[in-house]
Amino acid sequence: MQTEGNEIRERLSRGKRHNTRECSFGTKVTKLEEADLIEAAKREHRGPSEWAREVLLREARRSKDDAYFIEIVATRMLLVNLLKPLLMGQKVTPERLTEIMATVRTEKRKAAQEVMQQYTTND
Repeated sequence: MQTEGNEIRERLSRGKRHNTRECSFGTKVTKLEEADLIEAAKREHRGPSEWAREVLLREARRSKDDAYFIEIVATRMLLVNLLKPLLMGQKVTPERLTEIMATVRTEKRKAAQEVMQQYTTND
């Protein structure tokens, strides 16, 4: 049978078994940026520090080859390449559709990188 003192010591030592957050990573922001960050954290029902930690880690771990983003760009490429001839009154033959789909399949990663670069360099 455990004594009360041993039980308390065991409970206190449980946290030491896990990886503890011992490092700090900070940045300076303007008052307006701080307000934006606090509001974003509130929308997620999180404290600002916890929210910022999650966002930073998610972005740091996100692959440059984000499959969702690549497929969104591929869909955009497909739509643009199909809508343009249709809007100009042209027919899209099955052969042309096959060509468009092949082009999208081979060019989508490059196109996604170009689109992402536009967003990251224009900030």
